[in-house]
Amino acid sequence: MQPYDVIVLGSGNAGLCAALSACEQGARVALLERAPQEQRGGNSAHTGGAFRVAYRGVDDLRRLMPDLLDSEVQNSDFGAYSQDDFFAELASMSQYRSDPEVLDTVVSQSLETLHWMTGKGVRFMPIYGRQAFMVEGKYRFWGGLTIEVSGGGLGLVDALFRHVEKEAVEVFYGCRTQRISRDPDGLWQLDCADGRQFSTRSLVLATGGFHANLEWRTKYLGPGWDLAKVRGSRYNTGDGIRMAMEAGAVAHGNWSGCHAVFYDVNAPQMGDLSRLNQQKNYFHLGVVVNAHGKRFVDEGQDFRNYTYSSMGASVMAQPGGVAWQIFDQHSHHLLPDEYRVRQVTRLQADTLQGLVEQMEGVNGNALLQTLQTYNAAVQRDVPFNPAIRDGRATQGLALPKSNWANPLDRPPFVAYAVTCGITFTFGGLKVNSQAQVLDEEDRPIDGLYAAGELVGNLYYVKYAGGAGLTSGSVLGRIAGAEAAVQRKAQ
Repeated sequence: MQPYDVIVLGSGNAGLCAALSACEQGARVALLERAPQEQRGGNSAHTGGAFRVAYRGVDDLRRLMPDLLDSEVQNSDFGAYSQDDFFAELASMSQYRSDPEVLDTVVSQSLETLHWMTGKGVRFMPIYGRQAFMVEGKYRFWGGLTIEVSGGGLGLVDALFRHVEKEAVEVFYGCRTQRISRDPDGLWQLDCADGRQFSTRSLVLATGGFHANLEWRTKYLGPGWDLAKVRGSRYNTGDGIRMAMEAGAVAHGNWSGCHAVFYDVNAPQMGDLSRLNQQKNYFHLGVVVNAHGKRFVDEGQDFRNYTYSSMGASVMAQPGGVAWQIFDQHSHHLLPDEYRVRQVTRLQADTLQGLVEQMEGVNGNALLQTLQTYNAAVQRDVPFNPAIRDGRATQGLALPKSNWANPLDRPPFVAYAVTCGITFTFGGLKVNSQAQVLDEEDRPIDGLYAAGELVGNLYYVKYAGGAGLTSGSVLGRIAGAEAAVQRKAQ
């Protein structure tokens, strides 16, 4: 039996922040990771590394990006993203089901937490490649996102791990915890699948949701979700949620909801760190059709980072669970690197007829009629501006495109075949603003904390891009500090 002051389960962004925060309080910390070392980092390693943060202007951003050049400031419109804006957007996207106290904690501490992370070796930079368009000589950021981590999710994980190793946190790989329990002295006892045992006064759960658990997906998300591809870590199967509930924690949040995106139809069934960028999230710049040759979503309803998390469910409902994103040269040059990776299912032709003829399993005549009708409906007198909700819409269609509607008339034409890729599940545990796990009576369970995707307080119905890493960092930092302080008090 190996005793520690604080034990953290899970080596993603939330778990790493918790471990580092506990170390700052002088705790002896162990980090237990189910995956082998080469697959460490949980879902965080599979992300693009975008962080949503409240800031008043470029001076706040310079705290996070001290090497930001004056020329970059002059050539960019970073705008502002207030705490009120951040809170209101996440609250409205959850249909006001999010826990207001926990959400306020994430929002109000977002800037300070990210600044704390810069002291842990994390380097932030403007997210030019994915969240900015050049308009009238300046880069204009859109959709509430302006920064990302250098090196993406892998860069984030590697930077935090360098400090974890510097702080002498003991890391145990290939260590799948299967059971947690309290002994008469109030210590948490942990039993691992390989026979290793640990004990601690304070335990932080950061093991992610259950997106990689086929049985749970079908049970809670519904029929057909067993067929979805897994965009993130194969090790996120709900272990932490299950063990906490067996120890008295209450289930909380949107258990039938998830973050799922358009994903390359030929991507691996499970997330692969050697084949990232398989998602296809810039559908708002084109047209999306199913095998019947029909559009089935309003591609321009809002900025893609407010709608992309629901697109996986939309495509799952289509024939064969497959769809095609179609672009022409009005917007193809605006697509980011995820459309240019080597392993991409891409078709191209100089005519729409030639493109349609290559799309196997599609009703070609119906698709050509759909595209002709769509082209005729575009309001061409409204200027196209990808950096704002430009109101360039279609008229007279039963299913409109509300913004960024360009006719498909500039060859060559390009199509990408997509299916559903699930990123993470919304349901999980209930925590308070101190990251303490709560029981059915809303009482904190002594010495038990949670952070990251297994927290069920925040996301319902929709998800705003970049919010996950930020909430994981904020609640992870709080969980680690609170766990260490409790250890001192006892």
